[in-house]
Amino acid sequence: MASIWLKTVGALAALGVIGGVGFVMVTRPAKQPESHWANLGEPDLANGERIFWAGGCVSCHAAPGAEGEAKLVLSGGAPLKSPFGTFHAPNISPDPNAGIGAWTLAEFGDAMTLGTGRNGEHLYPSFPYGSYVRLQAKDINDLYGFMKTLPASNSVAPAHELPFPFNVRLVLGGWKFLYFNDEPRVTLASADDKVKRGQYLVEGPGHCGECHTPRDALGGFKSGQWLAGGPNPEGEGSIPNITPGSKSMGGWSESEIVEYLTSGFTPDFDSVGGSMVEVQKNMAQLPAEDREAIAAYLKAIPAVQ
Repeated sequence: MASIWLKTVGALAALGVIGGVGFVMVTRPAKQPESHWANLGEPDLANGERIFWAGGCVSCHAAPGAEGEAKLVLSGGAPLKSPFGTFHAPNISPDPNAGIGAWTLAEFGDAMTLGTGRNGEHLYPSFPYGSYVRLQAKDINDLYGFMKTLPASNSVAPAHELPFPFNVRLVLGGWKFLYFNDEPRVTLASADDKVKRGQYLVEGPGHCGECHTPRDALGGFKSGQWLAGGPNPEGEGSIPNITPGSKSMGGWSESEIVEYLTSGFTPDFDSVGGSMVEVQKNMAQLPAEDREAIAAYLKAIPAVQ
């Protein structure tokens, strides 16, 4: 009997090892094929700046408290508190050592669209690659080209402060397996070009859902709750519902949404507040047609009460 029991335990252990190895292989960090980043030509810096502001890069990667031109020094360091620990935005300035100045386009693009670091490691989804995966290769090329024109900083951002098991990057493969994909967040009835542009901006570079969509216990978006609001992922207050089913913003017209993104004023003559202040400042840098596209998309998505 003892011999049978030992054999059974051994067989189960072997299956566990095989299963673990298989899981690691299936969920290992991915990279785009080389052809994905080939033949993109010289970056369009104007479009790169447009994507830069749509992505709100300064909101996380500028030094805490930076104002004016100093916000373009993307030295990182800003803390992002979450139920899983505190993340610190890295230096993404053109500095070749502390920043990303020595990265190739492929390394930058794989980080942006696949959450794979330069050394082949999983990146934490506090960096919103779950949204950036929808970015076109041309926009990535243009964005990286523009970012290379910004001031370099040799500041080294603090390390993340994460308890076990969240400090083990291997588990991020499982998170990606469950939640990471490049599918549209919602199916839209309208095929209007303006709405489609808005979808690209909101679901991609704008990464609006990262704050405005409620999450489950593992940090993934709750199904059927796109942009429906919920607890602030940083732990303070709540983030509003911005679907047409919202009791407040749901009644706003497209032009009122555009005005809010442009000036920061609501139809009730209130002004933008909280973490949305930085977002609104970024959106105000976009061409008017992009703000109009965002507004059209927000009026076209499914209403969630």
